[in-house]
Amino acid sequence: MKKIYGLFFLLALVACQKKDKHQEVNELFQSDITLLIEKVAKLKYSVQSDSTEVQIQRQFLEAHQSYKKVEMISEYYSPAVSKAINGPAIPEFEENDKVTVPPEGFQVIEELVFPKYDKEHKKELLQELGILSANLARLEKVSKSNQLTDAHVFDAMRLEVYRIVTLGITGFDSPVVLNSLPEAVAALETIEKYYKVYVEDKPVSNSNQVLEILKKGQHYLKTNTNFNAFDRAYFIKEIANPLNKGLFKTRSELGIPLMKEQRGLKTTAQTLFDSGAFDPEAFSGFPDYQTTPEKIALGKKLFNDPVLSGNNTRSCASCHHVDKAFTDGLERAVTLDGKSMLQRNTPTLNHIAFQRVFFDDSRVSYLEDQAIAVIKNENEMHGSLEKSALVLQKNPNYVRDFKKAFPKGAINEFEIKNALASYIRSLSQYDSKFDGYMQNKENFTSDEKAGFNLFAGKAKCATCHFIPLTNGTVPPNFDRSESEILGVPNKNKKLDGDLGKFVITQAAIHKHSFKTPTIRNITLTAPYMHNGVYNTLEEVIDFYNEGGGVGLGFDVPNQTLPEDKLNLSELEKKQLIAFMRTLTDKKYLK
Repeated sequence: MKKIYGLFFLLALVACQKKDKHQEVNELFQSDITLLIEKVAKLKYSVQSDSTEVQIQRQFLEAHQSYKKVEMISEYYSPAVSKAINGPAIPEFEENDKVTVPPEGFQVIEELVFPKYDKEHKKELLQELGILSANLARLEKVSKSNQLTDAHVFDAMRLEVYRIVTLGITGFDSPVVLNSLPEAVAALETIEKYYKVYVEDKPVSNSNQVLEILKKGQHYLKTNTNFNAFDRAYFIKEIANPLNKGLFKTRSELGIPLMKEQRGLKTTAQTLFDSGAFDPEAFSGFPDYQTTPEKIALGKKLFNDPVLSGNNTRSCASCHHVDKAFTDGLERAVTLDGKSMLQRNTPTLNHIAFQRVFFDDSRVSYLEDQAIAVIKNENEMHGSLEKSALVLQKNPNYVRDFKKAFPKGAINEFEIKNALASYIRSLSQYDSKFDGYMQNKENFTSDEKAGFNLFAGKAKCATCHFIPLTNGTVPPNFDRSESEILGVPNKNKKLDGDLGKFVITQAAIHKHSFKTPTIRNITLTAPYMHNGVYNTLEEVIDFYNEGGGVGLGFDVPNQTLPEDKLNLSELEKKQLIAFMRTLTDKKYLK
């Protein structure tokens, strides 16, 4: 009898023990997946039973908003599955297998349902819904093996706020119906739900403040529902940034550790816009060769020395002028022999360290390789690092400088390109009015603020030039850099013949595809586009306003830029430029 009572006592004790916080979060997550699967099943049934367009569209919106409740953990633990569920509606080329994979998921379905649903597409729509259902079942299965920890949950909450700012309220993943604001509400509700799990029985000094910010954010999104008129600057400064800081403080008070790995966006950054939030070293392919002041000084010296060119007449600085944000102000640079022009416009070197690929055609992945590709190119410098190393070994000043930078190494090809890359990495330090504004250190004029809201909203700039880097490195993980097909014209107002990334991959979807560059310091880097076809920002904005190449009447079937006109007014164009001027680093304003 005692044994039975003892067993009952043990069972009661186990039942009364509280679950770990991350276990509670995981149960909430699993419940939300079940709800999402049900929502998609209802949508599929509505299509099968030929419900009204209004009902099908409404159920799509409900299903996509339901996805936003699982997005935070799904993206964190199952990024590949999440991409299949909610990735961009454009095909993707698999580099390893050399095959083009068609898009799938919510964004493909969105284009079949909005702005009008045509029953002629019923079969295709049901097929896509079947694929989506299969991917959701896959998510449900793989999620059961998730090994959540408290540190991971707080990291995921932090990244979800960044995702709302960069991909949510900008319209990136609701490009047709622009339902981004209600979806951001769903994302904030989930953060609130998970956050409450951690503070419900813990004495956290700022828990009420964080919960108030979350409620404030949801209320603001619900009462400001016009996508084009939404004040993103206010939302980021008054809601998203304070929320991230609040989550950071709560995590610290609870004794939950930060993630230790090195990332492009530092785990110690409290907001996207902190000074030094991004780590150039994390974008480097050679983590064992850290950038040092000695390497930077040596790299700068080499950058300005024609010794690296084949005929000792051209240095890197010949085409990258400091006063022009390391561009040259030319449509295209002149070849080494001075008889013709290079194929493409000279890009800025400022902030290019925050990219995962280099050159307009994305042909190299590391700054070190970018440097050597230019030096070896017969039309650019026609040099040889091997021969240059032999020359440098005979120069006592360089021998001394290399010894300082590389105490254990000789003067060789790798050390030359690593020094050059170190110098270029040192050029990636943001210090613009935009950064000061987001850090609450400076004020915007009304036109500058309106311009930012256009950039991140109606003008759709931030759906390719992701904030805050304003390049194609995709947030919030910043682990890949994208290319786009815009349909850029040449001087004769015909589609430019440069095939871009296609030359490298031979994939049809990459014809006329070019890496999305940063637009930091853009007022200093004219002329614009890969071929330098536009001399002014006004011309660039007009090109986008018309819908790119397709809008101009070119045959660009693979254009990734939306072909619909933006319908920007003349005032809005001026405001957009006013914002772009705030992206100029202060060192260029002195």
